[in-house]
Amino acid sequence: MVAPITAASACAFHTVKLPSQNYSTKEGIKRGTNNLGQGHGLGVKRASCGGLQIKANARNYNDDAKISRVATISSIRQNFTIRSYEVDANGVASIETLMNYFQSSMIDHCKTLGIHNNNLNGSTNEMIKRNLVWVYTEMQLSTYRYPKWDDVVEVETWLSTEGKNALRLNWSVQDFKTNQMLNRASSVCVLMNKLTRRLSKMPEEVRREYEPHIVNSRIIIEGEDKKIPKVDDTTADYICTGLTPKWSDLDIHFHVNNAKYISWILENIPQSILMNYELSAMSLKFKRECKIDSKLQSLTEVCSDDNNSNNNVEYNHMVRSEDGVEILRGRTEWRPKPTNSFDNFNHVPEAFIKDF
Repeated sequence: MVAPITAASACAFHTVKLPSQNYSTKEGIKRGTNNLGQGHGLGVKRASCGGLQIKANARNYNDDAKISRVATISSIRQNFTIRSYEVDANGVASIETLMNYFQSSMIDHCKTLGIHNNNLNGSTNEMIKRNLVWVYTEMQLSTYRYPKWDDVVEVETWLSTEGKNALRLNWSVQDFKTNQMLNRASSVCVLMNKLTRRLSKMPEEVRREYEPHIVNSRIIIEGEDKKIPKVDDTTADYICTGLTPKWSDLDIHFHVNNAKYISWILENIPQSILMNYELSAMSLKFKRECKIDSKLQSLTEVCSDDNNSNNNVEYNHMVRSEDGVEILRGRTEWRPKPTNSFDNFNHVPEAFIKDF
């Protein structure tokens, strides 16, 4: 079922650029232009808002109240500097760091648009009235190159629809200096009643709060529709037991933060793979929430090893409680590390955004 959406990490200072609202074409999203192909360089106004620097197409507005009027757009870009404590043993940003950037940027996105009511859980006014919170049900990630320490990355976020009762969150990560595509991710979230812990249909009042900011395009991750099989004791090649959430793993709803699931999955990856390979793709399906008193096991099944033609390695994963209740299913794909991890840049397919 669920992994909560919260502001998992924060940066000292971010820059947010607010492009045009009318994104109807794939090229418009990639280039940051409107439907007429025009840029956004006219009439720039900067103002401070919630720890962010807003850069918008304003006409010399003199106060933040007027700036908020031009923030009714559908996509923002936010910069993060990779800190020394956010890199792994390879000196590049860890997967957990990227996950935290995704969470933080989306919360800041909706706050900047005026959707959220100044809270850490990303709830709107109508959601608060009904005790509703957003939770993840699935997430996909594809990586091309990992940013290293002190790099500046630009994370673009936008919202799209996913059926009648869900939203899809979209992220695109680029190198701020070179504009090279680094990572892209997509996640589906639904509403949960925080008192009953049950999933909820989207009330019409909540839908109306988000509708003006929905983009009719979404990130496409290769293999995202591929079914993830269940892993059990008979199929697992590796089993890690005795996993327990720590207090620092919890968010304000007393859920385990979704970035922690990645750590539990990595517990089962052989050290030889971690040393010689890097994560290239990941797909997660959240089945149930995980709390502080949970006792967990992480199971991993080898799907393909490095004897295949492209030398990639693929695993299926499952995180379950000790009594066998399924918490999460996942799939990870790994590619050989480049000779020079900092200089390698893999080809990024052009058609990674789908228009509706």
